[in-house]
Amino acid sequence: MNKILSCVIALLVASPVLAAELPSGDGEPNLLVAGLVMSGGQSSPPADGAASSRESRLGRALELPATELYPFDEQAEVAADFDLKLPEEDLPDSDIPLTLNDKVQYFLSYFQGRARPVFARWLSRSERYLPMMKEVLRKESLPEDLVYLAMIESGFSPHAYSVASAVGPWQFMSATGKRYSLRIDGWIDERRDPLKSTVAAALYLKELYGLFNKDWYLAAAGYNAGENKILRAIDMYNSRDFWQLSKGSYLKRETKDYVPKLLAAAIIAKEPHKYGFADVAYLPPIEFDTVPIPTQTDLDLVARLCDVPPQILRDLNPELRRWATPPDYPAYELKLPKGKKELFAAEYAKVPEDKRYTPKVLYTRYRMKKGDTLAGVASRYGTTPQVLAELNRLGKTKKVRGRVLTIPVQPDAHEAPVSVAAKKDSREFNKYYTVKKGDTLHSLARRFNVSTSILSAWNNIKGKIALRAGRRIIVAKYVEKSGAMVPVANEKS
Repeated sequence: MNKILSCVIALLVASPVLAAELPSGDGEPNLLVAGLVMSGGQSSPPADGAASSRESRLGRALELPATELYPFDEQAEVAADFDLKLPEEDLPDSDIPLTLNDKVQYFLSYFQGRARPVFARWLSRSERYLPMMKEVLRKESLPEDLVYLAMIESGFSPHAYSVASAVGPWQFMSATGKRYSLRIDGWIDERRDPLKSTVAAALYLKELYGLFNKDWYLAAAGYNAGENKILRAIDMYNSRDFWQLSKGSYLKRETKDYVPKLLAAAIIAKEPHKYGFADVAYLPPIEFDTVPIPTQTDLDLVARLCDVPPQILRDLNPELRRWATPPDYPAYELKLPKGKKELFAAEYAKVPEDKRYTPKVLYTRYRMKKGDTLAGVASRYGTTPQVLAELNRLGKTKKVRGRVLTIPVQPDAHEAPVSVAAKKDSREFNKYYTVKKGDTLHSLARRFNVSTSILSAWNNIKGKIALRAGRRIIVAKYVEKSGAMVPVANEKS
């Protein structure tokens, strides 16, 4: 017993900060000392901006140095694997159960400290979508505070994209999104639609809530890891308590952190002034009218008819992957700026159906994955490795794994356009190349897999003349056939 007391005294002497925070003797076991013995006695300085309450200081005394928070695809590590029950603190009213323990306190401190700039941006963006999302949850008879799942999933960003290919404010995987009737194809990705994805998330959360016997912590964990993963954990540890499940090694750290991160985000977001976020400037709530679009329509045309900048339409309709509404979607509802509905309807009715959409030559972006080759990707998109190498300035030995490539594609491919070049009258579409110093007709013909005579004919080059650097020449031609872009045969045109 004397040896144990000596060890405790040695710890206190070695860490006067911790000794100063110990509660006075009252006959109760000292949880802080027990925690130090269990965790190896590691501590770290308080996070910048953290609350200075006695309870917060006790919680911070057990933290390890925090890892850098990168939203959407990396999770910060929580220091301790045991729960230190903190003294009761007034928590904001919420329609989901809020808990304060060491793991929740970790993220409270973390969001106030190192991750403060990120969390401030989340708060600023939140008001743009909170009213609409809460209304959806309310209509589905779900707690409104589940909106904070979208905060920790994406920071309320419709364009959030994770390394696991989860997309949108609610970070749906493709299979799960389609399971809840979100359309995902080369023209549209409704996982990015704040309204439709919230409806899908509400349906999924309602299903999870029933599956896990009305336990929101397990439902939230299931949303992150998948319901089957949580069901296996329940069976493995014979427990339906999330905090018990998170002590085991089966669940990933991301899932163990998910619920405490959600609770910390909700606590701060509901009382931001209390946690040092009183100076956040909030974006105004998003407001829009919707109109049915019976046939495929260019957004540029809609913008002209409404007399608004095209980018406003892009911001209101982040689900659109191109500068047009999707084909074969007669019930598509396009969002317009508030007050523009009547003007658009009147002007749109005057535009003939065949003048509402014009096919375009497009470019896409593709992230190279493990096992991808230039030849394989080129074949997939109907181009050549030489074209990809030139377009993306790739050297012979340059690594391409993980690199985002710009790829010329046919209009029925898979992403949003970044540039356009078209001959609208003949429905013949050209791909251009800007001549560089040292280029010759022969070298370009070999690079783009055409003959020199074809290049000469396409570009009206007569005789053996030198190519001037900076000249823009045609290196490929496509023609529209049955709604698809087909390369023009290598014969003189």
